[in-house]
Amino acid sequence: MPDQNVTTQDAGKHDAEQQNILQRLIAWRVGAAMDPQPPNETLMKLQQPFVDLLDKYYFRVEVDGWERVPDETCLVIGVHSGGALTMDAWSLVNAWHKHFEGERVLHGTAHDVLMASPGLGDYFRMVGVIAANRTSVGKALAKGEDVVVWPGGEVDAMRSWRKRDVATLAGRTGFVKQAIRSGVPILPVATVGGHDTVFVLSEGKWLANAVDKLLGLKKTLRGSNLPIISGFPFPLAVEILPAHLPLPAKIRTELLDPIEVDDDPDRVQDEAYVQKIYDQVQRAIQAGMDRLAAKRTLPVLG
Repeated sequence: MPDQNVTTQDAGKHDAEQQNILQRLIAWRVGAAMDPQPPNETLMKLQQPFVDLLDKYYFRVEVDGWERVPDETCLVIGVHSGGALTMDAWSLVNAWHKHFEGERVLHGTAHDVLMASPGLGDYFRMVGVIAANRTSVGKALAKGEDVVVWPGGEVDAMRSWRKRDVATLAGRTGFVKQAIRSGVPILPVATVGGHDTVFVLSEGKWLANAVDKLLGLKKTLRGSNLPIISGFPFPLAVEILPAHLPLPAKIRTELLDPIEVDDDPDRVQDEAYVQKIYDQVQRAIQAGMDRLAAKRTLPVLG
């Protein structure tokens, strides 16, 4: 009769090897596109009429505060909502592209797993999206190109619908340190409406923990949530990859006053200073979201 301990050890070793292979594959796909590239002009022109129709008539996008955008390169910081499809993020990048007529690039950022995905990751790179890591963001800023980061990541995008108007940066202060290293100001952005494109009933932390115990993918996929959503076409679904079509919610966005940071490299190690800037950014975004949310009459309808 086989030794149970040996069998368990073999199974654990096999799972670890599978995770290691997946991690290496993701790293290879992301590493192959570590240098930020400008959006592909042909693709942008082809998709622009469709994107404009969606923004104008489906999501009824409003973006204000363009006069606050600094003339110098900046690190844009905001929240993004709507499960796996963050239409508020896409509409901001499109509005930036249109406002500056393509002359000033704003790189969106995405999770390594998305950037490594065949097809989707290739499309992201073609429209100027870069991996949300220190190397990619630092290189883009060094080239004088703006970057938008959503520090809250999956915690933000997949927060409960009840928290749809809460600025969620998840305590991640890396963006402050990046602004210090790159010597650029932070441009906070407030937005509401994205979380009305799908209803996140549960953030699914318990489900993510259960799956992680079985498959051990939390470290590889860097995700702590497996949200349970209600949307179209499925009234109930677990959203690992997009499992819904966004509802036509009205999206309101406001660019806020820029926040200057000390570019002394030693400030990166000053946790009190980093936390002070983090708190300032989060307060600004929350105040802006409160103002925008006050304009809403009904969910989805706006």
